[in-house]
Amino acid sequence: MSQPTAADIESLIELFNRSPWDEMHLKTDGFEIFLSNDAAASKPGAVVPSAVPATVPAPVGRASSGAAPQSAAGAPEVSIPAGMVAVRAPNLGTFYRAPKPGAPPYVEIGQQITAETEVCLIEVMKLFTPVRAGVAGTVRQLCASDGQMVEFEQVLVIVEPFA
Repeated sequence: MSQPTAADIESLIELFNRSPWDEMHLKTDGFEIFLSNDAAASKPGAVVPSAVPATVPAPVGRASSGAAPQSAAGAPEVSIPAGMVAVRAPNLGTFYRAPKPGAPPYVEIGQQITAETEVCLIEVMKLFTPVRAGVAGTVRQLCASDGQMVEFEQVLVIVEPFA
């Protein structure tokens, strides 16, 4: 792993986030990454600003001008209206609105759903995770685009719950 891709780095971060580890340090020829759950931690000899989360480089070819504001984790900020519920990404990965190319999307704006309704898939390293709504209601907003890379806890769908 001399020149890792963005997917490689995302996989390492996901592994770290799912592990019980407090820190991870990986160094190979031409690449080094240090992850820690302690904002004050730093690699020996390194100067690291405190409270800066680990980030993944943006995919090449994507322009940042005119993009939505980004949160500290790099995910677009989404305003959740009062009384609405956000369905969030359970992990980082690629967001898919449909089970396969050419198939109808899992949900559409205005559709009534149950808590068990699958609203999308998140794929990372060929592992597809179905995301369930977790709330019964009406889909009011889709916050991610098909094929978009999403972050852990990023808002994917906004649902107006049944009263």
